Amino acid sequence: MDAAFTAEQDEMRRTLREILGKRCGPDEVKAAARTAAGHDRELWQQLAQQLGLPGIAVAEEYGGVGCTPADLALACEETGRALLPSPLLATAALSVPLITALGTAAQRSALLPALAAGGLTAALAVPGPALSTALALTGDNTPGEWAGGGRAGGVQARPGEDGGWRLYGEAAQVLDGHSASLLLVAAHAGGFARSRTLLFLVREDAAGLARSRQTTLDETRPQGSVQLRDTPAELLGADAENATDEAVLAALASTGRTAAAVLAAEAVGAAGQALARTVEYVGRREQFGRPIGSFQAVKHRLADLYVHVQAARSAAYYAAWDPQQGGLALAQALEALRITAGEAIQLHGGIGFTWEHDAHLYFKRAAADELLFGPVHRLRAHAAHRAGLFTTPQEKVAV
Repeated sequence: MDAAFTAEQDEMRRTLREILGKRCGPDEVKAAARTAAGHDRELWQQLAQQLGLPGIAVAEEYGGVGCTPADLALACEETGRALLPSPLLATAALSVPLITALGTAAQRSALLPALAAGGLTAALAVPGPALSTALALTGDNTPGEWAGGGRAGGVQARPGEDGGWRLYGEAAQVLDGHSASLLLVAAHAGGFARSRTLLFLVREDAAGLARSRQTTLDETRPQGSVQLRDTPAELLGADAENATDEAVLAALASTGRTAAAVLAAEAVGAAGQALARTVEYVGRREQFGRPIGSFQAVKHRLADLYVHVQAARSAAYYAAWDPQQGGLALAQALEALRITAGEAIQLHGGIGFTWEHDAHLYFKRAAADELLFGPVHRLRAHAAHRAGLFTTPQEKVAV
């Protein structure tokens, strides 16, 4: 494997960093996150038109750039540095791969070009706080109980009289769920006896759809609550009568592996920037007539943080080329971000402990991402289980 970045990738990183450096200071980030959409729409269109950011992983035949997940991870490392509030993760990392894998030719032709151009945004709606399980990051998603198991609760689907589908239920903690133009909703069809977890497309103007933004710890990662009341929906895929949930669950797991690699790169970018800002601060903050960064105890703490960040960066880059390792890389990156953000607050002293200080943006991102996609110990435990690390030789032979 050649892990060296190409000239095109380096140019994309440089251009993206330059744009975000001008438009995404801490004050701009907070202002964008507090808008109704939860992000700066003008900046999103600029990134879409100049860099084709939402279409990085979309095939060229559908108007995308046609790059690999590694390119998307590289871009997200830069958006992570700026803590950019944007629909990039929900649209490009979660929704596009599912539409590509499961959609019909007509659905791909209708949706992917608009998603690649940035005019259409999408969100994956999973019932309850079960996104990490649905993506098979912290557990096996095949039982389908994370989506309600066909019982009351979750989201239920039934055939409508017009030949379409109707959805009932609700989903919370949906990334960009309050503002996305298109929702991919995981729902149960067939009732309890013949329950199947399928994905459905719901437009933002669908009847019976009610959405609201939720208050979250990390306002730069906006989430919404979605309620469906006899809402018309379109099955993602072709044959509803013979559809099984194996393909859907496999597509969710595959999407989860790639998304984990992308999230790991994003967390590494945030951790690296938190460390850089801390190094800059201790270099100019003086105590006893000298910069506090010159004290050996502070140097040791910064050196430890540097090791954490670099180890996480190595894991994230490896996962970008081999998404099978996405879960472990995400665990490493989230842990590095949490430790680095916590130390950044400590090393900023009294000012760092104020809730309004910029260092808390990184701490909130670390805590919120671990709640949404982790926790770290479950990410590692599931990766170890998949790798068979706790399986005896006899059990391996039996398998």
